[in-house]
Amino acid sequence: MSVNPYLNFQGNCREAVEFYAKVFGTAPPRVTTFGEAPPNLAFPMDEATKSLIMHAEIDVMGTALMFSDVPPGMSLVVGNNLSVTIQTKDAQDIRRWFNGMKDGGKVMMDLAPQPWAKLYGFVTDKFGVGWQFNQTE
Repeated sequence: MSVNPYLNFQGNCREAVEFYAKVFGTAPPRVTTFGEAPPNLAFPMDEATKSLIMHAEIDVMGTALMFSDVPPGMSLVVGNNLSVTIQTKDAQDIRRWFNGMKDGGKVMMDLAPQPWAKLYGFVTDKFGVGWQFNQTE
């Protein structure tokens, strides 16, 4: 059993998942478009929708991060209601990933020692997703 973050995007999911795969140095993302799914006559799709990402996935430190574009007709509000927390003992990884997420993003709290972590930082990436990085004991 596992609990996995699922991140939704408004048409830029492919760009986002490729960015995250690059930052974390993972294998290329596994991607399925809406056009590759079995047809559903109740929900006809135009060509633009068929090219959107229905499901994508990368493995980060043994956790599957999952992604999707929101199809037309469904609303998406990018906000601060979700962040992804990455915990590891490796300070070098923390710094590399944090600095990667800063590219086009906004640092909410720079990397620094905290009472609960040897090193902690929070950055909102260029897609509006919050990432918290904890260096554990």
